[in-house]
Amino acid sequence: MEEILVVIVGAGPAGLATSACLTYMNIPNLVLEREDCYASLWKKRTYDRLKLHLGKQFCELPHLPFPTDAPTFIPKNGFISYLDDYVSHFRLNIRYCRSVESAFFDEGSKKWRVVVENKASNVTEVYSSKYLVVATGENSEGVIPDGVPGLDSFQGKCLHSSKYENGEVFRGKDVLVVGCGNSGMEIGFDLYNHGAHTSIVARGPVHMVNKDIVLMGMIMLQYLPCSIVDPIIQMMSRYKFGDLSKYGFQKPKEGPFSLKLITGRSPTIDVGAIEKIKSGEIQVFPPITSVNGKKIKFENGKINSFDAVILATGYKSTVRNWLKGGNELFDDRGMSKQSFPNHWKGSNGLYCAGFSSRGLAGISSDAKNIATDISFVME
Repeated sequence: MEEILVVIVGAGPAGLATSACLTYMNIPNLVLEREDCYASLWKKRTYDRLKLHLGKQFCELPHLPFPTDAPTFIPKNGFISYLDDYVSHFRLNIRYCRSVESAFFDEGSKKWRVVVENKASNVTEVYSSKYLVVATGENSEGVIPDGVPGLDSFQGKCLHSSKYENGEVFRGKDVLVVGCGNSGMEIGFDLYNHGAHTSIVARGPVHMVNKDIVLMGMIMLQYLPCSIVDPIIQMMSRYKFGDLSKYGFQKPKEGPFSLKLITGRSPTIDVGAIEKIKSGEIQVFPPITSVNGKKIKFENGKINSFDAVILATGYKSTVRNWLKGGNELFDDRGMSKQSFPNHWKGSNGLYCAGFSSRGLAGISSDAKNIATDISFVME
């Protein structure tokens, strides 16, 4: 058994930010990561054209700003480079290929016991820590939708968006993207640009904005409440895009930023797909009702044949697969039970980072709060 003051599970941005804040305050800590690299979601499970959906001023991690010459909306490779600099700058202590099998609070020792499989050596390791930080995040594993008869027997190529890189392999193919959030709309546009015959499923109501509109909204939210900002943003979106209901998109009842606070769902930032939808070059369909071979039937009764399906259907937490206890922090789905800003601290030295549904800004806030709290308790 190895003793360490703070064990952090997960080396995504939340784990890296928490480790950096602790290191900055000279608090010993260790990060355990199941993959063979940090930021594996960014390095291995994101498509090539991805950019941060908010301006860089809302996406910096603690104690290290972006370079002054960085673009306002950081591309995928730019953000990975920033994370590389972040890990190097703070000399973070990360152990890779460590799959946490269980973590529980030992009443006898008053410490957390973390049982880990070292996937590189097939050896079981055990760590004992006074503090445990869950930083595996809300996007640990891709969600495959259930309730669609026949989807598992689709005879074409079917993959989750986390496996999508670019549209080159789909050139000339009939491709259906399921989901009209940020990933779905960006992948749909990317497929179109690579010569695929692209369709998108609008699974539910969604707010459409562009980068300028969402950036304006984020700035206004620093001074005004959602009740004032949301109507302004919706008016700007209506002026920019017109009435999108005739193209198959319905608006949620709540405003874009209110909905983000309530559900964690961000407005969809258009990167060019709306223009192609309006021109008919990208088709929009309602939810799927059944799949038979390569033929897919939709709620409006239409049946079309597709060569491939891309499931831009989101992610889920995997915390409940290994954490024993922590019921004051996490619900049965492994999502935060407490509302912001009181969601990050549990009992017996348990913390979580990256579960506030507030993106990188929320991660930074969590990391600083956790490090400050541990420092205070240690005094």
